[in-house]
Amino acid sequence: MIISRRRLMQGATAAGAFVAAPAILKSHDALASSGQVNVFAWGDYIQPNMIELFEKDTGIKINLSTFGSNDEAEQKLKAAGGKGFDVIFPSVTNGNNYYPDGLLQPLDEEKLVNAGNLIPSMVRDSVVLGGTYRGKRYLMPFDWGTEAITFDSATFDLSDADVSFGSMWMPDAVGKATFRQKSAIMGVGLYLDATGELKSDRMLDVYKTEDDARRVWSACADYIIAHKENIAAFWNNATEATNAFKQAGAAIGQTWDTTGLLLNREDAKWKYRMPKEGGITWMDSIGMPSGAANVEQGYAFINAMFTPEMGGLLSKNTGYNSAVADAAEYAGEEYKKQFTEVYNADNLANLWWWQADTPWFAPLRQEYVDKITNA
Repeated sequence: MIISRRRLMQGATAAGAFVAAPAILKSHDALASSGQVNVFAWGDYIQPNMIELFEKDTGIKINLSTFGSNDEAEQKLKAAGGKGFDVIFPSVTNGNNYYPDGLLQPLDEEKLVNAGNLIPSMVRDSVVLGGTYRGKRYLMPFDWGTEAITFDSATFDLSDADVSFGSMWMPDAVGKATFRQKSAIMGVGLYLDATGELKSDRMLDVYKTEDDARRVWSACADYIIAHKENIAAFWNNATEATNAFKQAGAAIGQTWDTTGLLLNREDAKWKYRMPKEGGITWMDSIGMPSGAANVEQGYAFINAMFTPEMGGLLSKNTGYNSAVADAAEYAGEEYKKQFTEVYNADNLANLWWWQADTPWFAPLRQEYVDKITNA
């Protein structure tokens, strides 16, 4: 399923029907007015200004641990048997990797008193993307963002309309491209599908059968390897992506939005733009591990994340887009300006969403990641 951002924007309008955000703590949170909460999040999500606001408003201390990839988060929680953390932030499409082993617990939606602040269409679409299991809600939307093209406009003369996932492979990008292997095989696939060189139903074929995935990913890996002279560096987390440009000589890359937007805030020569094939789009979520020790404090934390103020701080800090309606009102003028520069009605309607993982998806993809890495 391809989810149109147009639907999300319509959902945001509908969210206006909800009452203003309630206070972070409600009466049922009496047990959460002190103590601690153990949070396991992406490295750049929960920053000092958010911690300070939460701890001031609730009296609850945040013990923050971070991860740099979905694989790392899954492996650590699996090794601990679902224990050690009270709140976790997996990509919603990875939910199916947690459910069979009982690593997450169903959410008590009556305790999610601020869930009404979320954009309704994101809540609805998260069901299809992996937020529920056997009829129960395990993951709620937290934020969404894109993976597209970051480039040095002083090096590459690219108009917004000409930006493509194929731009990394042009002759003048030799030694200047950076990407995450597991995503690049999707971007290359979208490019080859658009040019007619490799038909893949806009990369939805890789979710259909293992044979379809092998056919498509084999061609994508072969294409990347044939152009390996273009590669300056690989990256696997936001810090590595930024360093690829600042330290490894990359001038163009397939990156998350935070990389391109934060570089742009430092120097306007860096641009982050949607490729004409459609920006690869993700939704991260928030859930509760099955072995959570501080459940009431966990719900207090989740409810805090669902306020426009916290959603705004997230966007201001990182450039990611909060799932909370009206969060942009608290994100600052720079965030609003960048959102307008990067997204328009056409490319918002052309976004390509990661789909829910199938049982064979991740291990099979890793075969091709290794092939590219070791070429």
